[in-house]
Amino acid sequence: MEEHYPKLPKAYIVGAGPGDPGLLTVRALQIIQSAEVVLYDRLVSSSILALIPSSAELIYAGKIQGEQAEVQGFIGRTLVEYALAGRRVVRLKGGDPLVFGRGAEEWRLLREAGVEVEVVPGVSAALSVPGLAGIPPTFRGLADGFAVVTGHLRNEAELVDWSKYAAVDTLIILMGVRTRVSIAK
Repeated sequence: MEEHYPKLPKAYIVGAGPGDPGLLTVRALQIIQSAEVVLYDRLVSSSILALIPSSAELIYAGKIQGEQAEVQGFIGRTLVEYALAGRRVVRLKGGDPLVFGRGAEEWRLLREAGVEVEVVPGVSAALSVPGLAGIPPTFRGLADGFAVVTGHLRNEAELVDWSKYAAVDTLIILMGVRTRVSIAK
């Protein structure tokens, strides 16, 4: 005798890629075009947002310096609330949601609340930006490997041990504009 278990509510964590709709995955496009609620960040381009149905509720979830914890709490509560209410809720993040984003934390929070999660990878800026600029992260005979590192520090007192990256052929630093002077040193 087959047992039937109730279906878990479901949420989607989707990578919007570097901003060009042509670089969205097919799965990402399918999900955002069927969304009922979309929480998006400031890195999602207006051309990607234009692909979301007008019937969907759009909720801006971009973070402001100094208010990250409050906004992240709002994001988590909102995702759980809409998913548990049976809405097709999507967390749309620029780039890839699991590369230096809070996608993994949001995934864990949803799972702890009893929500099934589908993560849809996006094209990360770590690879798309160098590629679009004609800079290969690897090149036979010149660069056998690369590392992707965050330049964003949780607090100013935190120091990154850059010496551990000295032997890496190509170093890709994301979110390092504010800390570029100390990174360069």
